[in-house]
This record gives sequence, structure tokens and C-alpha cells, in this order.
Amino acid sequence: MGLFHCPLGAAYYDDEECIDCKMCLAQTEQEMVEASKKIRIYMKSHSTNRGPIKKIAVCGKGGVGKSTTVTLLANVLVKDGFDVLVMDTDESNPGLFRSFGFDIEPKPLIRLLSRFSNGQPDTNTEWIMRDNIAIQDIPAEYVIVRGGLKFIMVGKIDNPFQGCACSMADIVRDLMAKLILRDKEIVIIDMEAGVESFGRGVERNVDTVFMIVEPSFESMALAEKIGYMSEGMGIAHIGAILNKVPLENIKQRMVDELRKRKINILGVIYYDSQLAEAGFEGRALSYSKAEEDIRSIIKTLMGG
Repeated sequence: MGLFHCPLGAAYYDDEECIDCKMCLAQTEQEMVEASKKIRIYMKSHSTNRGPIKKIAVCGKGGVGKSTTVTLLANVLVKDGFDVLVMDTDESNPGLFRSFGFDIEPKPLIRLLSRFSNGQPDTNTEWIMRDNIAIQDIPAEYVIVRGGLKFIMVGKIDNPFQGCACSMADIVRDLMAKLILRDKEIVIIDMEAGVESFGRGVERNVDTVFMIVEPSFESMALAEKIGYMSEGMGIAHIGAILNKVPLENIKQRMVDELRKRKINILGVIYYDSQLAEAGFEGRALSYSKAEEDIRSIIKTLMGG
């Protein structure tokens, strides 16, 4: 299987953390599938993510509007009095920070690793080694701030032969496991497109997964897979937000199809030309009808 990282943190087979799933010993596809089933059952039954919504992963197919939805969610939550930390984990999408009106990026967290620091890794790494990390513990150079909004980014793949994003995924997974949030603090993670992050277990330590679904077969099919994987990780709050919906009849067809796939639907963001224009120009999102759509979704989720 090559380099293997146990999703439960066991250092080796029969280690104290081992549940005897034998994923690390699997030699065939069937053995891997059977091991994965054992892990899924264990994680569902031992989930610690049953509390309120605090750590949100926004997932979906490329181009469905994850970053736009993250921006809308964060802006509405800040207006409602929450302190929101937005984490950009997409190694390719370059413009999320601009959506919030920032004109500079923070230092990427990947600079904590020597491989991505031109041989001179950051010396201030003590904070990331702690067992528990508060938002306030993250050094200022890694954070840009506007009022109740804080923005951090893991890093980008900018050059050929730069390597894979595995190290970036490790940082996100570890930080989410250690991050301790106070009352009225929420983290929103803009995930990379697709399901590779689930294969790396990045979402294991979130309590909420929002699947952004556009009007396309591929998007709905991927949402079903994301929902299945999220359930297998024991994630408490899982649901779909329909995005870029142009007409009521399209909405109803999407609702019918997703219900067949046993996907919980949280709400709808209708197509908004103002959002499309802002995205095309790479500028901050201003008020739009979509913000009210998001507010309605948040009100339902938070019980407000």
C-alpha cells in the first residue's frame, strides 16, 4: 500500500490505538474495502462530534461555489456576533482572501515545514506542537483580521514539480484536532474540490459538513459519496446546500434527486448575478439576495 497513515492514529499494527481493522496490512482491494467498513463502523459508534456546530467543512465538486458559500457564511455569522476563523485549504484556488476584501494574503501555514521554506522553516513552531490550540495562539503573521473575521490559509501549489498536497492536508487535520473554540467562535474550512481530503481523514475532527451542490448530475452524485464518507467518520451534522439554482422547477428536481440519495437538504441559494459578477472580477462580495438565503439556512441550523 505504500506509505500509510492510520486514520485512528496507531503507530503500527496492534498498537494501543489499533482496532484490528487490518487496513495497514491490506494487500488486495477487497481487503481494503473490508478494513474500511470496520473503520466506518468504529468511527460512527465512537464519534465525539455530537455537540453544537463549531467546525464546518464546506465540500463539493470543483466549481460548485464552495468559496462563495464560505464567504457568505462567514459574513453572515460575523454580523450575527460570532467570531469566525476562515481556513483556506484549497491548494489551487487563489482568490478566497479577495472575496473578504483583503488585498494581501497571510503567510501560509505550510511555511512551518522546511520543505516549503527554502531550507529556512519558521522558528516559531511551538504553538503548533501544543495539545490544545486556541485561535488566539496562532501567530499574527499567519492571520489577517477584519473585525470578528480571521483568515488563514494553508498554502498553494504554484509551480510544477512542487509535489503533492499531502503535507498541507496533515496540517489541516492536526490543527482541527487540536483547536479549542470558545463560545461564539466558529471555524469554516474551504476544502479542496472532490473527496481526496476524506481519503486523508482531513474532515475527521470537524462536527459539520456542508455539501455544496449545483444543478448537475456529477455534483449530486459526488454529494452522495461525501455524505457516505462523512457518516463513516461519525460527523454529526451533514447536509446539502443547493447553489446557483436558476428556477423553482430545477430546485424541485434537485430536491427529489437528493432525497432519493438520502441526502439531508439544508437550504437553497438561488442564482445571483451580483455574485457571479463579483466572482468574475475577483472582488469582495457585497450585499446580495444570496446573503438572505444563507441567513435563513444559518437560522435553521443554529435554532435562532
